[in-house]
Amino acid sequence: MSAVQFIVEGGRRLSGTIRPSGNKNAALPIVAASLLSEHPVTLENVPRIRDIETLVDLIKTTGVQAEWKGRNTLYIHAKTVNATSLDATMCARIRASILLAAPLLARCGRVELSPPGGDVIGRRRLDTHFLALAELGATHEFTDRISFSTKGLRGADVFLDEPSVTGTENAVMAAVAAMGTTTLRNAASEPHVQDLCRFLVALGAKIQGIGTNLLTIHGGAPLTGGTHEIGPDHIEVGSFIGLAAVTRSELRIERAGVEHLRSIRLGFERLGIATRAEGDDLIVPAAQDMEIQSDLGGHVPKLEDQPWPAFPADVMSIAIVAATQCKGIILMHEKMFESRMFFVDKLVGMGARIVLCDPHRALVAGPSELRGATVESPDIRAGMAMLIAALCAKGTSTINNVGQIDRGYERIDERLNALGANIRRVEEGRA
Repeated sequence: MSAVQFIVEGGRRLSGTIRPSGNKNAALPIVAASLLSEHPVTLENVPRIRDIETLVDLIKTTGVQAEWKGRNTLYIHAKTVNATSLDATMCARIRASILLAAPLLARCGRVELSPPGGDVIGRRRLDTHFLALAELGATHEFTDRISFSTKGLRGADVFLDEPSVTGTENAVMAAVAAMGTTTLRNAASEPHVQDLCRFLVALGAKIQGIGTNLLTIHGGAPLTGGTHEIGPDHIEVGSFIGLAAVTRSELRIERAGVEHLRSIRLGFERLGIATRAEGDDLIVPAAQDMEIQSDLGGHVPKLEDQPWPAFPADVMSIAIVAATQCKGIILMHEKMFESRMFFVDKLVGMGARIVLCDPHRALVAGPSELRGATVESPDIRAGMAMLIAALCAKGTSTINNVGQIDRGYERIDERLNALGANIRRVEEGRA
């Protein structure tokens, strides 16, 4: 397959309405959780992106029927699950392959998979998965492959050693299948974790405490089938807020899931970027102060990510680009991943004034005029950040490795072009 580039003409103002795709990080565990039921499941508003396609192909290798009934509607029937050793190459493409551990343990009593792939943004430990599944009655071996087995999952009082999103999701799925009651403490509570829990409840699971860090799950009941609509991607909404701000554009983000946007909106307000809600739509006005809000006493402010409901790590790359266009100085503190900040050297090459203090902190001074450049897309979120920077910059930019962006954003070039952007998708060397 040929490498693909985006050729981006910057400096254009955008306008119009855009709807966020379904939440990728909800769709992945929900696709995996569909294997817990022997009955048909229909999932709506599923983002048609590479990571989802890969997971769908992976569950098909286990004997599960899965097919697209429309652009964003996925039908899954796991009446039969007859394979427990997952393909190493497919596992290496996506981190979400680890989410099949709990469903396959529940259905087959064992599963073998390779260490999962995904973004290279720093170490992403799997220990929480192992510890939680062990508490629920599974044993594991870890060599070049990961093997889990169980003689029967059982409810337990589980304290997660960190509020890992995928660790929580695996624990929830295992607990739903386990006999007895599970108390899950220090659980992640992101919107996508909530969506997984609501999906399982719709199939007949009994889960209390959804949206909190303490979940009580009464497991062991057989699940039915059903239809579930994936909620909007709040990270994509954050991306559109940053895009509208740096291009001085007014955008309406339709069906934005406003109830999940408090921390994101608060973070952008610190940069002087305001939004307003109209029902479940979010409006980003063209006229913005774009002045960073100093802390009391005139001290340099800090924007930092933390576990939900605080500012999400996946929006930090977008916020850094936005900060380059705001008046003032701010310290951006990425606490969770030690390699996620390294993309800022590409912004510096475009004219941004950023000092990378260490792997976790960057000092951004703005506003600065960005210039078109040839840059790479190192991971999903940094790739989207570079696309936003290119749309803001003066001149033409070339973005390589856009397959990374495609992993997380569905048809993003088509959707942004509909707002007035000028993004051409070309095979490398044919621009």
